[in-house]
Amino acid sequence: MKIIKRNGTEVTFDADKIVNAVRKANNEVSETSRLTEEQIAEIAKNVRLSARKLHRAVNVEEIQDLVEDQIMEQKAYAVARKYITYRYTRSLVRQSNTTDAQILTLIECNNELVKQENSNKNPTVNSVQRDYMAGEVSKDLTRRLLLPADIVEAHDQGLIHFHDADYFAQHMHNCDLVNLEDMLQNGTVISGTFIEKPHSFSTACNIATQIIAQVASNQYGGQSISLTHLAPFVEISRQKIRSEVAEELAGVDVDEATVHRIAEKRLKDEIKKGIQTIQYQVVTLLTTNGQAPFVTVFMYLGEARSEHERDDLAMIIEETLNQRIQGVKNESGVWVTPAFPKLIYVLEEDNVREGTKYWYLTELAARCTAKRMVPDYISEKKMLEFKVDKNGEGHCYTCMGCRSFLTPYLDENGKPKYYGRFNQGVVTINLVDVALSSKGDMDEFWKIFDERLDLCYRALMQRHNRLVGTLSDAAPILWQYGALARLKKGEKIDKLLYGGYSTISLGYAGLYECTKYMTGKSHTDAEAKPFALAVMQHMNDRCKEWKAKENIDFSLYGTPLESTTYKFAKCLQQRFGIIPGVTDKNYITNSYHVHVTEQIDAFTKLKFESEFQQLSPGGAISYVEVPNMQDNIPAVLAVMQYIYDNIMYAELNTKSDYCQICGYDGEIQIIEEDGKLLWECPHCHNRDQNKMNVARRTCGYIGTQYWNQGRTQEIRDRVLHL
Repeated sequence: MKIIKRNGTEVTFDADKIVNAVRKANNEVSETSRLTEEQIAEIAKNVRLSARKLHRAVNVEEIQDLVEDQIMEQKAYAVARKYITYRYTRSLVRQSNTTDAQILTLIECNNELVKQENSNKNPTVNSVQRDYMAGEVSKDLTRRLLLPADIVEAHDQGLIHFHDADYFAQHMHNCDLVNLEDMLQNGTVISGTFIEKPHSFSTACNIATQIIAQVASNQYGGQSISLTHLAPFVEISRQKIRSEVAEELAGVDVDEATVHRIAEKRLKDEIKKGIQTIQYQVVTLLTTNGQAPFVTVFMYLGEARSEHERDDLAMIIEETLNQRIQGVKNESGVWVTPAFPKLIYVLEEDNVREGTKYWYLTELAARCTAKRMVPDYISEKKMLEFKVDKNGEGHCYTCMGCRSFLTPYLDENGKPKYYGRFNQGVVTINLVDVALSSKGDMDEFWKIFDERLDLCYRALMQRHNRLVGTLSDAAPILWQYGALARLKKGEKIDKLLYGGYSTISLGYAGLYECTKYMTGKSHTDAEAKPFALAVMQHMNDRCKEWKAKENIDFSLYGTPLESTTYKFAKCLQQRFGIIPGVTDKNYITNSYHVHVTEQIDAFTKLKFESEFQQLSPGGAISYVEVPNMQDNIPAVLAVMQYIYDNIMYAELNTKSDYCQICGYDGEIQIIEEDGKLLWECPHCHNRDQNKMNVARRTCGYIGTQYWNQGRTQEIRDRVLHL
């Protein structure tokens, strides 16, 4: 049986700690009022039995409640008073100095909650600790001074999740699409230094990585760049290299074809070096929040403005895919899968079928996915159907990071605009709690649902109002030098917060469990599906109402739920107990997804989820879980083609692990020992996480620093869809 300590660590139940605590209280009272040793042992035994009956990990506070109950059962009221007084006194001490205590646990690396909060942050590194320490101060200020008490209480109870409270004290936003084209073509300023338009492809790549690092250090969410914005610099390098070759061969009898061949070979070498710069810089850079920049690289041939530029873009995409297939070397010199940059490849008419011009790129993308889990796939066909502006025209563009999508927008000239826009932040509603709070009564469900949505609305307005009045000077790279805008010094960013230029996200989680409790069936069941769709539509309707009221682009968002899935699950278990099929896991299901244990084939899953994805305009991603597909590329291509015809945004989840002890290159297993989930090499049984490389896609992006027990259980429970 496991106990959850206050720092999030799960430890084995130890009856001696109960015995010692009761003895201390016992020694504080007169001898005539004391418990016997037999009674103290009985108390510890009964607490163990009561806790075990809960069939879940129990936190320290619950254990202390059980101890109080058992002392009272023994009619040792004086002892009970001493125990309760001591407990209350310790609680006051913790409350008066919680931030200091949290920071100290961070420094000593024994805060389990924070250690497993982000699967791409190493909590033992000074820069990460510094970010977490600042985050604890921010959370403290947020809880005590910046947020209304009812929102803080709802967050603590798991009714909602107020995301990124560790950055809320500052005037920072979530994620964005970097306007790399503007910055490269018109110049930018980095750390007070003016950077002119680059004169070669390799220089453009180098500047792009510096921009990525600067942007990541001035926000807390993901960012996306497009390779299309680098494509014009291929031609600049081509002309430069051709001049150099012609000069070198002056006086030599060679034809134009030879000059062209030599120049193109050198050009490809430069493209290789440029892409290598992006890949290795992104992996090795550390931003001010102590992790590699969370960046997505978008590969969309349809963005090119000419056939010639499209061919140059194809060369960049080809090199990007080849380098990702190779991977990066770990500390042992073995090629492994990096977490970033995340890659997105657009499936379009010119590349999706055998015989089309760029089919070779799609085959390469399939091989890359089979080995390294990326790229993910956007269907141009479906996106043009779903992302339609007020003029009735569809648009295809990338998400901001892993899944957050902007809504269609036309600028003052009536032209579509996506790069340079951003998301203000997220608040997530726990749909499972809404259902359980209603006790299965449909009328009560919709009433509570609206109450919780009103709570989310007020919390989202807190996020918005925190940004109102922010000066462009707060993040010059974003607001003054082109990443998001070209505002003047001292100018407020307010005009970018209204009218749909930026979005703000209502997140949701646990649609499966919510539907299961209210209908008794999975939302994949024909009888339960209408209820699930009605829940989705209701949230969209509320976002539409808020948008009309505030002139702010509220949008529904399928929350990734990295560590929050565990928090929500534990809150539900404490509030409602263990309910089979609903609260009996240490996680709840992301967004609208089919439950990870449900037997369903890849094509049926994608088709089913596409209907729900359409109702998540603020962002969502679907996936299929597959085995090692490196020897079955035709099957990967078949799934990709199905994605093109049926769903806007999807990915294939494979495994990509390595054991540094024995060299095993396969799937590292999850085993359970004494109620705790551990990672173990199936070949040499190594369990040292510092001596293995594990990469799993958990929330739309790849994580490599391991996960909390809830997310680990979810990974273990996944069934294959192919």
